[in-house]
Amino acid sequence: MSDATTQLIENLNALATGLFLLTAFGIVATRQARGCLHLFIAQSLLLAASAALLGLHFDSGHLYGVALVNVISKPIIVPWLLRRIAPAEIYTRREIDQVLNIPTALIIALALAIGAYFLGVPLANAVGPGYHGPNVPIGIAGLALGAFTLAVRREAMPLLIGLLAMENGAFLAGISIARDLPILVELAIATDGLIIVFIVGVLVRAVEQHVGTTAVGELASLKEVPAKRLAEEAAP
Repeated sequence: MSDATTQLIENLNALATGLFLLTAFGIVATRQARGCLHLFIAQSLLLAASAALLGLHFDSGHLYGVALVNVISKPIIVPWLLRRIAPAEIYTRREIDQVLNIPTALIIALALAIGAYFLGVPLANAVGPGYHGPNVPIGIAGLALGAFTLAVRREAMPLLIGLLAMENGAFLAGISIARDLPILVELAIATDGLIIVFIVGVLVRAVEQHVGTTAVGELASLKEVPAKRLAEEAAP
């Protein structure tokens, strides 16, 4: 592989990881479940693109497998499962129940990303010589922003997307460090993720039907109503 081709691959990988970070910020700032889902799909495609580019750079069949599994499982199967299982109202209702407003959340997210950079660059250098690209610091930033989404969101579906975004960030960093990750490991992790999505989707649908909301804060405040009071309210 010529130096010009290698440089082109590295530049394309830097572009993919940079856009990956932008989608992580977008998930933090977006207040609608459908928008969060679309950004997660874009983020997963960028993760697959980075894995494919690194696979081309290092001639690694394992990274090609990681890219293929990510393209099939996250941008295709996960949205299909969520749309089939979760109520349609979740994707059309504006998600407004959030601990912080958007400007404050973005400022904190920016601070987390800067901290991830100062943590990720020494970590990538400590792994050993070779090209790691921006995957490690941006992957750690994606992991931190996904965790931050879990901390500030109150709706069940954006919480799930934040959890999946954390997984994307961990994989973005991991594919540049553990380039010979067996494809069976990726398949097992992808299967576990799909099972989590299915279970959460079923629970969200059941809660929406019985309670009328998926806001975690409101669900946490629910209290048991005495049976006598229920009988009195049911009486004509």
